[in-house]
Amino acid sequence: MSSFGVERQPLLTIEDAVADLALVREIAARHAYRPIGPFYPGVRAPVSEGVAMPLVAPLLPAMQRGFGLAGPPRYFECYLSLVTVAPADLAPIQRLPHFDGVEPERIAVLLYLSDDAAGGTAFYRQRATGFESVDAGRFDAYREALDEQSARHGVPEACYIGERSPLFARTCKVDGAANRMIAYRGNTLHCAAPPNGFAPVADPRRGRLTLNLFLKA
Repeated sequence: MSSFGVERQPLLTIEDAVADLALVREIAARHAYRPIGPFYPGVRAPVSEGVAMPLVAPLLPAMQRGFGLAGPPRYFECYLSLVTVAPADLAPIQRLPHFDGVEPERIAVLLYLSDDAAGGTAFYRQRATGFESVDAGRFDAYREALDEQSARHGVPEACYIGERSPLFARTCKVDGAANRMIAYRGNTLHCAAPPNGFAPVADPRRGRLTLNLFLKA
């Protein structure tokens, strides 16, 4: 377990997370994908608790300790996620970091099923407030600062947010090596970090494919 940022947010990293990555990816390719919500820049397929939880069962005690949870985290929801939106086609909300919920006990588990070593996942600090995570007590201040700074600097250009932004500073980046699993608090500000020149591929056998499991204590 490591940490990042001024807030020292915990980060769990596991290499070689599944025994047969090729088989997992082949099974993933057989799922039916569709857009789910306005935030994710691609398509998703739901994954059941029975399939998802065995992947993390040995890690639950470490998660409970590392994230300071009152009990072992439980299944909340899970998706296979395939990025299909090109940088130039991103909606304004997709050009900013996001958080999955305001609960500190919500844990996001991300398994890279494709080789995204040049990209990965990046974490951010809101410049105006200094927030690296957003809980219920910070939510209003975060939104007010976001609205104010967006009005001052304009809508972000059509691209995935990188290292430099007038609104957010990058605090950490995890390279998306195939078969790497990471876990972090879902209320941290984060975003996919595709490499420069990224061109999405809509085929789950060849595109940027991840498994996104959400847990709650």
